[in-house]
Order: sequence, then C-alpha cells, then structure tokens
Amino acid sequence: MSRDSAGASAVIGSVQANGGSAQRQAPTRKLRPLRALLPYVARYRGQVALALLFLLLAAGATLALPQAVKLLVDGGLARPADGELAERLVSIRAHFGLLFGVAVVLGLATAARFYMVSWIGERVTSDLRQAVYAHVLRQSPQFFETLKTGEVLSRLTTDTTVIHNAVGSSVSMGLRNIVLLAGGLTMLLTTTPRLMLIVAGIVVLVVLPAAIIGRRVRKLSRASQDRLADTSGIAGEILNAMPVVQSYTQESAEATRFSAANEQAFAASVRRSGTRSALTAFVIIGVFGSLLYGMYGGVLAVLAGEISAGELSQTALYVMIVAGSVAVLAEVWGDLLRASGATERLMELLDVRSPIAEPALPIALPVPAGGLQVCFKTVGFAYPSRPAQTVLQGLDFTIEAGQTVALVGPSGAGKTTVFQLLQRFYDVGDGAILIDGIDLRRSRLADLRARVAVVPQEAVIFSGSIADNIGYGKPGASAEEIRAAAGAAFVDEFVRRLPEGYATFVGERGVRLSGGQRQRIAIARAILKDAPLLLLDEATSSLDAESERVVQAALEAAMAGRTTIVIAHRLATVQRADRIIVLDHGRLIDAGTHAALVGRGGLYARLAALQFAA
Repeated sequence: MSRDSAGASAVIGSVQANGGSAQRQAPTRKLRPLRALLPYVARYRGQVALALLFLLLAAGATLALPQAVKLLVDGGLARPADGELAERLVSIRAHFGLLFGVAVVLGLATAARFYMVSWIGERVTSDLRQAVYAHVLRQSPQFFETLKTGEVLSRLTTDTTVIHNAVGSSVSMGLRNIVLLAGGLTMLLTTTPRLMLIVAGIVVLVVLPAAIIGRRVRKLSRASQDRLADTSGIAGEILNAMPVVQSYTQESAEATRFSAANEQAFAASVRRSGTRSALTAFVIIGVFGSLLYGMYGGVLAVLAGEISAGELSQTALYVMIVAGSVAVLAEVWGDLLRASGATERLMELLDVRSPIAEPALPIALPVPAGGLQVCFKTVGFAYPSRPAQTVLQGLDFTIEAGQTVALVGPSGAGKTTVFQLLQRFYDVGDGAILIDGIDLRRSRLADLRARVAVVPQEAVIFSGSIADNIGYGKPGASAEEIRAAAGAAFVDEFVRRLPEGYATFVGERGVRLSGGQRQRIAIARAILKDAPLLLLDEATSSLDAESERVVQAALEAAMAGRTTIVIAHRLATVQRADRIIVLDHGRLIDAGTHAALVGRGGLYARLAALQFAA
C-alpha cells in the first residue's frame, strides 16, 4: 500500500474513532479548534467591521444609561426643596429626553448588530457546510469504507447548526458583554475603587473554578455530539435498507438498536446539560454575591455622606450590568465550548486527504475517434482497508481500441476491482494501467472519468424525473438527445405508458420503478455520455428475458466504435465478445474466444458446461 494511502487510512481511522468509538479522546485545548473558522469569517471583513461598530455603539449606549440616571436623580429629583417647581420639571423633562435618546441609540444599534451578526453566522455556516460537502464528494471510496454516511450527514447538519448558533449569536453576545463587563468594572472602580478591588479579587476566585468546570463541559459536549452522530449513522443505514429489514421482520430489533443508541445520546446530553447548568449557577451566584457586597458598601457610603443618591443609583445599575454580563458570558462560554467540539469534528473531515491525488504535471489524454487502448502491466492491488488480502496479482493484458472484451471468473476473482482501478477510485499497488499509452496516474481525474461510461449491476437512480436521471450522463443535454438515448435503451417503451412521460417523478432511489426499468435508465445514461470506454457490470442482470433481448441489442449498437469491457456471470451474454479474459483469485489464467476457451478445457469450460447444461 502506498504511503499516501496509509496516511489517509490513518486519518480516516481517526475520524471513525472520534465519531463512532466508545472511547473518545477530547483534546484539552478548549477553544483552539474555533481558530479554524477564522478564514471563513475573514472573507467578510466589511460585514464584521459593521457588526463590531454596532456592537460598540450598543454597548456604549448601555453603559451611558447609568450615567443618565445619575444625572436625573442628582439634577432633577434631588434638587433643593425650595427650588422652583417649573424649573425642576424642565430639568426632569430634559433628563428623560436624554434617557430616551440613549434608548433610541441602544435600540437601533442592537437591531443593526443583530442583523449583521445573524447574516455573518448564516453565511459562514453555509460556506462551511458547502466546503465540507464538496470535500467529501472528492474522497476516494476508501473514505466511505470506514465512515458511515449518517455520520457525515450528522456533521453536515447538527454540527454546523451548533457552529451557526455560536458564530451568529454567542460570539456577538460574548463580545458585547465583555465590553459591558470591562466598562462596568471601570466605572465602578472610578466611583468606589476600594470596594471594587475587593470585589474583583473575589470574582477571580470564582472564575478559576469555573474554568475547570468549563473544560469538563467541552469534553461532554464532544461526547454528546458523537453519540448523536451514532444515532444518525444507524438511522441512515437502516432507512436505506428497509425492504431487507422488513422482509426479515427485523423492525423491532432495529427499533431496539436505535433506541439504545438514542438513550446513550440522551444520557450524554443530560450529563453535558447538568454540568453546564452547574457552571452557570456557580458563576452567577459567585459573581452576584461579590457585586452585591460592593453595592452594600455603596449604600454605607451614601449613609456616611461620601457619595450622592445619584451616584448610588449609578453604582447599582453598573452592578446589574456587570452581573448580567458575567451571567451571559457563562452561557456564551458553554456555547463556545460546544461549538469548539463541533468545529473540531468538521475540521477532521476537511483534513482528510484523498490518496487519489491529481498529478503535479498532468498529461492530456487523447481524444480518439474510436475507442481507447487499455493496458494492464503486471498490476498488483490490495484494498487499503484490507492490505494483507491481495486482490490482483501480476495482472497483465492489453485491450485494443474498439474491442469488446469480457471478464469472466468466480466471485472474488477481481473483476469489479478492475473496473474500480480503471476509473482510478484506487491506485494500483504494483505495475501500471495505461490508457492509450499514458499512465492513469499522470492524467487529470476529470479527463480520465470523462472518457469512461459505466452501467453498474445495481442501477443508481436519483430522486427526480426520468429525464433528469438520463440527462445525468451529459449535463446540458437537449430533450432530443435524452429521448434518443432513451429510445436506444428501450426506455421509451415504458415511458410512453406513464401519464407524465419523461417528467415522471421516480422517487428516492427510483422506488417507483421496477428493477428492469431502473437498469434501462442507467443504460440510457451511459449511452448519452457517449464515452470511448464503456464498462458493463452485469448490465442486463435485472431484466426479464424479453427486456434482456432488446436491451442487449441496444448495448451491442452502443458498443460500436468504442472499447467495451463486460463483466458477466451469465456466459451466454459474452459468447460474441472479441476476447474473453478468465480471472481467478486475481490472476489471469486464460484468454481467448468462447470457442477456443471451451476447446481448451479449464475453468471457463467448466463454468460454461455448468451453465449451458442447466
């Protein structure tokens, strides 16, 4: 196995262990994973600058309110009793006007901050989700051998939602309350410095234990998200196999299995919520107690004539601002810890590098008028997930342009592996595969795969219309081209009987179609692609005898002018191939025409005798 493959296996194994293993290893660095979000936020510097501006305006207006109240109390309510009533009312109206002006600034700035921060949160989350999805689409099949699809979907949905809440709300609230906390403490220290120094010391004693509890919250947050991903993995696997589950009457067993995973997720969430609640209660009680002590000192100072009633009101409001800020920061800290775990899980996916890499200096593949020449030169291969089990050993053959060659052999002989290597889903371990004399590893993946059309044994049908599924073979194809391909594959035969014709919705995975209809659509898709290399993996295995006859005729017409490789267990479908290659345990043991192979005896003759006798 190559070094790249080994490295990718290690990373994927790490992803799987973190997503599905019972023993999690949460990093001790609490918020460091959030740094990975900075490049996504930095793309929108203008919006971030506006959000910060509105944040500062809102915080400044909040901090100005206690000062305005002080002026109202000392300049309006606390004037000498012998003052003119009219003069006092004018002063009071002016101070209330000032308070209203501050409230207007606070309201507008808060609304603008909320809008900008929400926009940034939605945009960053959308970009991150798109980046992860696009990255996963480019991974080799090796990635999906070890990681459940449900796990990937959980990270794309649940984890990005957690990050959205953090970026779109918690970060903004955290910054705002840090400003309020700093400003409030500064004003308190200015008015009653001696008492607030004592309070600050008490607050430090509260913060240190809170940090220790916060580390525990983050570990539990990661575990909770992993358990939730486990339930998504189970659900995704089972929902995609409902006919099998129901045919074996395993509904109750699967419901029980999901229930057990769901209960584990619930238990992990409860542990996280309980620890986070304890953290919040500890911080609020400790800080409020500290600040109430400072306020008590302020009351004593008023009684001693050291400060005015307005200054006491100002101090009380600043105490409320500081205490409220600390309470909010405790909540924000918990949100950020959870977002840190979610970011870490997403970054694990983005850090995975496919071992199937693009060449540094790619060589352009030719654009042949006919088919491609395919050459296997002493190819050896073992799947990265099973490195000790050799699948192909010294495989050596050449298929000339325009030939039709069949691969025959018992299950496990390596036939499907040949198809996967030709599309470079994996790289060979030994030897090389050449297309028109060019090593596959020296060409761009898109160029290579654009020259290959595949009809798999199990037809893959997407949710959408029949026309959409056929047109998948050639994006942008006209309706006439789609209908021509459909006619060649005898799709038109059953589409004419459907009320909506080619616009008929086929359902998820084509559940509204029969197996033979799905297979014909897959054949039409390959015909529409019109690639110089056609790979047929038991392409007619799902068809009835009549459909097989007509589709076989369509396939023979599609083979003209291109290289075709056919995998077939039913030997009657390959008798007219130009050459038949017989594989067994990953080795080429014989090759020739049907008549020559039968005449020589051996594995092919035995298989033919069994099938034709039957």
